Amino acid sequence: MAVFTIRTFGDPVLRAGADRVLEIDESVHRLVADMLETMYDAPGVGLAAPQIGVSRQVVVFDVGEGPRELINPELVETEGEWSFEEGCLSVPGRFWPISRPGFARVRGLDLEGRDVEYAGDELLGRVLQHEVDHLNGLLLIERLDKKLRKEALRELRDAALGLGTGE
Repeated sequence: MAVFTIRTFGDPVLRAGADRVLEIDESVHRLVADMLETMYDAPGVGLAAPQIGVSRQVVVFDVGEGPRELINPELVETEGEWSFEEGCLSVPGRFWPISRPGFARVRGLDLEGRDVEYAGDELLGRVLQHEVDHLNGLLLIERLDKKLRKEALRELRDAALGLGTGE
C-alpha cells in the first residue's frame, strides 16, 4: 500500500465530477487500500478518490466503527439539519460552520460488487454527504453562505500567495 499526496484547494481534479467505476478489479482493490492508508495517515475520517488525483467514484471512511468503502455511491435520503464545524483534508487546517442534513442514507457497492447501504446521523451522515460532494466536484466551501464563502476564498487566496492576515 502507498500513501498519496492529498490534493488541495485549487487543484482542478477537485472541481470535476468523478467517473463511475465500471468494473471492480484489482486496481480498485488497490485504490481502496491506498486510500485507507492515506486517510489514516492524514489523519482523517473520510477520503474520496479525487482527493488523491483519481477521477473515480470511490470513497473510504471510518467514523470509529472500522474502515468502509463505497463504490459509485448515491445519496438517496437526507433529513433534518445539523450545523457543525466542518473541515476537509483538501482544505487543510480550515474549519467552517456548515449546515447540512443531520441524517443521510447512501447506497453503493462494496469491493465484492454487492449492494451496500450506510445511513447515519450527525458525524456519519456528514461524512457520507461530504464524500459524495467530492465525487460531484463540490468542496465544502460551496456549502458556506455567500459572505462566509467570500471571506474563505480570500483567506485561501492569501494563504496560497503567502500573505499574512495583517493582524
